[in-house]
Amino acid sequence: MKSPLSHARIWIGRAVLLAASSVATAADAPAPAFRAGYASRDVTPPRPTPMWGYGARHDRLSRGVRDRLQARAVVVEAGGRKAAIVGLDLGRGPTPAMMAEIRAAVAPRKFDALLLCGSHTHHGPVIELTDELGRGRGKFDDAVAYARDLPRLLAEAILEADDRLEPVAVRAAGRDVALNRNRHAKRTPPTTDPRLTVIRLDRPDGSPLATLVHFAAHPVMRDADELLFSADYPGAMRAAVEGSLGAPCVFLQGAGGDMSPNPPAGVEGADAFGRALGLAALEVAAEARSAEPVRPTIGAAVEEHRFATRLDLANPLNRLIYGRAFFPELVENLASEFAGGMEPETTTVLLGDAIGLVGLPGEPFHRHATRLRERAGLPHALVLGYCNGHHLYFPTIEAAAEGGYGADPRMSPIALGAGEALLDRALIALYRLRGSFPGEPATP
Repeated sequence: MKSPLSHARIWIGRAVLLAASSVATAADAPAPAFRAGYASRDVTPPRPTPMWGYGARHDRLSRGVRDRLQARAVVVEAGGRKAAIVGLDLGRGPTPAMMAEIRAAVAPRKFDALLLCGSHTHHGPVIELTDELGRGRGKFDDAVAYARDLPRLLAEAILEADDRLEPVAVRAAGRDVALNRNRHAKRTPPTTDPRLTVIRLDRPDGSPLATLVHFAAHPVMRDADELLFSADYPGAMRAAVEGSLGAPCVFLQGAGGDMSPNPPAGVEGADAFGRALGLAALEVAAEARSAEPVRPTIGAAVEEHRFATRLDLANPLNRLIYGRAFFPELVENLASEFAGGMEPETTTVLLGDAIGLVGLPGEPFHRHATRLRERAGLPHALVLGYCNGHHLYFPTIEAAAEGGYGADPRMSPIALGAGEALLDRALIALYRLRGSFPGEPATP
């Protein structure tokens, strides 16, 4: 009997052990440093499209804009190695076809890793529809046109950020805050991932070029019947941080598959919760300002995996059930992508010997993130959900045994234990990028 993990392939020539050297080549060579740049693009659909996130809305079209959706790109470079980190006001990461376009567009700049991460707002557009009959063409042409243009906008943001590189110091700090709750667990007491992490990119004069804020909680604080595009609470959080620091803020969603917002007493709604989270992030940012700068090196590893599925999406009955739960054109595109199994990709980036970023293309449950932190041996080990794709939920094995929304095969069709397997590979990459396991083969 074959393992659910049919194969895992590391892009050896391009991404394994890509570590920037910090050794000067001459006595008068300048001290090595990070460089970073920032750019953004408005990614709000110009015309009504189906909205992503709440299945009960089915294919109802958007009716306007509460706040503009953005793609916010940070490029970090050290020693000739580069990584792009993009926070998206979208429900998910770009589709595989979109990622291929984006990679081709930025290929001349020789990026070692791309992390394009959806915030998971449930008030963004459906991006999966394609120009084929039964999959979008003819019925949702405006959504198809939007999806066709989106990769160009995202690539433009990355390239502009790359054009703007300037010296920075990278610093980070983290703190546990009681601002999320476990929406799934049946065991008591329910656990959470309360860690709020802020990464600062500071110019030599101490002024911030940008900040990255990482936290895990579903952006589902606006009503499903409100058919207006919105960044939800991450937008209000960013505004609070930017209003104080005077520099762009990028939100990075964590392992939020089973995490929901937990507003403090007296705080109601997306805007108020976002401001509360922003105030907490500012306190952490103040701590980060006095933290030791991260050693200016970058390592990256990109791995492709293949898993069997728990649910046969080729079965017409299953497609009918999914089609009624969401809408047929969306389901046809997902079923085509997942035909014959699921092929998620993990992207692992190591900044110095302090910050590990693990991008997962789906909705990981929080214990994947807390276990990675416990095992990685790094001051900051962050799981970035909804990154470079979307393979639905990655529950832990224990959560899958409990069942329920997000853990049963309908919303978690990937093989049991896939989340653990993906995080194990990322953990190995984090250690390998620090020089562990010398002489051992990179593939499992």
